[in-house]
Amino acid sequence: MLIVIKILTLLWSINLMPVLLAYAFEEKWDTPLDQGMRFVDGKPLLGSHKTLRGVLGGIMAGLLTGFALGMPVAVTVSAGILSMFGDSLTSFMKRRFDKFDGADVPVIDQLFEGAFPFAVLAPACTLAVSTSIFTIFIFVVTAYLGSRFLNRVLRTEPCADYSRKLRTKIRFREWRACETIEYPYHPVINFERTLYYHWFMKTVFRATGLYERGKRNALDLQLRTLTFEFDTLPAGFDNYTILFISDLHLDCLEGLTQKTLEIVDGLKPDLCLLGGDYRTESWGSFSTALSHLKYLLDHIQTRQGTYAVLGNHDCLEMVSPLKEKNVTFLVNDTERIEKDGDQIWIAGVDDPYYFEGQDLAETFAPIPDNGFTLFVAHTPGIYREAAAYAPQLYLCGHTHAGQVQVPYFGPVITHCNVPRKMVHGKWSYNGMQGYTSSGVGTSGVPVRFGCRGEVVLMTLKKIPSFAQRSY
Repeated sequence: MLIVIKILTLLWSINLMPVLLAYAFEEKWDTPLDQGMRFVDGKPLLGSHKTLRGVLGGIMAGLLTGFALGMPVAVTVSAGILSMFGDSLTSFMKRRFDKFDGADVPVIDQLFEGAFPFAVLAPACTLAVSTSIFTIFIFVVTAYLGSRFLNRVLRTEPCADYSRKLRTKIRFREWRACETIEYPYHPVINFERTLYYHWFMKTVFRATGLYERGKRNALDLQLRTLTFEFDTLPAGFDNYTILFISDLHLDCLEGLTQKTLEIVDGLKPDLCLLGGDYRTESWGSFSTALSHLKYLLDHIQTRQGTYAVLGNHDCLEMVSPLKEKNVTFLVNDTERIEKDGDQIWIAGVDDPYYFEGQDLAETFAPIPDNGFTLFVAHTPGIYREAAAYAPQLYLCGHTHAGQVQVPYFGPVITHCNVPRKMVHGKWSYNGMQGYTSSGVGTSGVPVRFGCRGEVVLMTLKKIPSFAQRSY
């Protein structure tokens, strides 16, 4: 039985490595093995999914795994070559039958790549025919299950109107964060966050007697009023008001929704912008968060609508339910706002932090040269890329101003690789003004120290071009 486990481990590593390399490097070094050649029937020889990177990676995985298992190098390298040959033969056959690249053909997809290596493994390991057949059977079954997960989950759009580029890496993150909602084992899939925040950090705050005080701090929200001045602001938007609310996490703490409601109720801004992160956890159900947010939206009154972007805690499946509340999501998209004959643009990108879904070229493409633009992203982390498109104002959140700050030092953790001046408050970069909100709610542990949650009401002001701007 030990030799069967060793062989299965070897075969799994050989056949998993091309998938892992595709996950890690995506389009990098994905040169097709057939160099784009076509067979005499005019169809692709192997197809684009069979890459030189994957074949070499599979063979190298066989070498390293075999060495770790104490198997002869010549045998494991030969097994890797034969397995990759079997995989390529399968692709050749599928192209002849007009199966598209990546099409799932059960058993055939796994049989040759699992069986061919036994030409060297069986004699080298003195395997009986029955043992070889049994091992091949186990490999085919397990490899098929893995292939099914790859093709039907990681290479399939999860919902209608899917707005992201379909990428295996992003689909895995979506599955982990958003499509395990009904599964009882999602805390296991996200074990590192469960372990760190729910067990370790909560224990630390409770043990030091600071937990309840931190929760009270988290409910101590403020309305922050700001003014941003621009010489390029169209005259029709002078004194234009924007309600900016980021990192709501309304399901993180009982009473937070009511505290937020007390601030926004009665305000009548021209526009409302939501900066992402609507639920507390980065996995699991978002139904409670949506119900809180819908309740809050019922009390937000604007003259020209509510626009939103997605954060690293959010799922694309949250977009449709919030559209029912007249929220327009900007997922690498732009909206033109008109007032008194003038116009500005609101540009918003998909989450740049976890899902890495931002596409600034697509987002800014509709905006004319010198068009006045407010750019909204969940995190300040892409400030350099954004500045290249010259928006006048960059609005973001994500950092929670650290959530826990130490006197004279500031935020302990920011989850963002930016200069500390960009962690909270006003900032500027290459002529672009910016503001990073501390957010409404909390993430991880529902406490705050040294910083307050906030709802931001900002006013855009037009100033003469010769006047000194204030930051």
